[in-house]
Amino acid sequence: MTSFPGSPRTQRGALVSIDSVTQRPSVIPFQYNPHTLTRSFEIGGGGGGGPEAGQLARPPAESIRVELELDASDDLELGKRSTVAARIAALETLVLPSSATAIANAVLAATGTIEILPPDAPLTLFVYGPSRVLPVLVKELSVTEEAHDPSLAPTRARVALGLRVLSWADVGPTHPAFALSIAQQLAKERLARSVMASSLDALSSSGN
Repeated sequence: MTSFPGSPRTQRGALVSIDSVTQRPSVIPFQYNPHTLTRSFEIGGGGGGGPEAGQLARPPAESIRVELELDASDDLELGKRSTVAARIAALETLVLPSSATAIANAVLAATGTIEILPPDAPLTLFVYGPSRVLPVLVKELSVTEEAHDPSLAPTRARVALGLRVLSWADVGPTHPAFALSIAQQLAKERLARSVMASSLDALSSSGN
């Protein structure tokens, strides 16, 4: 999608899945950055027991909602094959156990193994610029296919994503999401201090 040539180059958002065993990242860049990003906070949510009045027992449960647009037009204009179906498949792998795991569990079950433990899920990161790298759980994924080619593969689609941000209170201190969450909170506190005054005199100022 073209833009004014003198405008700064905008970074592309992405979801990154990091394998729990190999630590190898799989990056799913957004074809286009979403037009809107909705963040909501459930105060006191996500933990057991409610805090006393005036206490913040844990970080609020933060949710993010974005809608991604996928369109084959840019691919076809450059003489490439449509990547819409492949992008949808990549997003779906974030919520699917691997086929290798399914086959291995089936073999174990056939040999009489009584208990099969599910493997650890990969760590998923929502990356939206260098200052926003958030560990998340994909809680909702819906796909609306709006156009198809002659073989009925989608050529235009909208994907709605509902993400639950993992805080340091959701994981143990040895989990990689712990350090990421603390780093994000420290950055947020530094940013907040840049506009916070240390005196009530600021309330009487006529300036901005």
